Amino acid sequence: MLWVKAFHVISVITWFAALFYLPRLFVYHALSKDKISIERFKIMQRKLYFGIMMPSFVIASILGLWMLQDYAWQAFSGQYWLLIKLVLVVVLIIYHFYCGYLVGVFRADKNTHSHLFYRWFNEFPVLILVAVVILAVVKPF
Repeated sequence: MLWVKAFHVISVITWFAALFYLPRLFVYHALSKDKISIERFKIMQRKLYFGIMMPSFVIASILGLWMLQDYAWQAFSGQYWLLIKLVLVVVLIIYHFYCGYLVGVFRADKNTHSHLFYRWFNEFPVLILVAVVILAVVKPF
């Protein structure tokens, strides 16, 4: 099980790297005015989302569910840290797919948000990361 946990952590790190970088690309894309930059950001966003972010999300999810088999009993034995962590992971998954939606919005040249929106949007996964790490390591509940 330690190998599963190790590869889960690796895939989560990769997923978060993409979750941090993709919204930053949205910031730069929203600021772009010339066609060459706009097209370059479309390519970068597509490759990041489908080439890195989606595979690392799938691997992290599969390995996380595998580990959950061993820890599921904890969720029902008064250790609520796992339930809270899982709720936060579901929120992060929604964020992940919303990022995919935004990749499509930019691809269709239909973005209506400013670079400031994306700067704030970029901070959201940091909050989830901090909470999930504290819950998983400290197990306060």
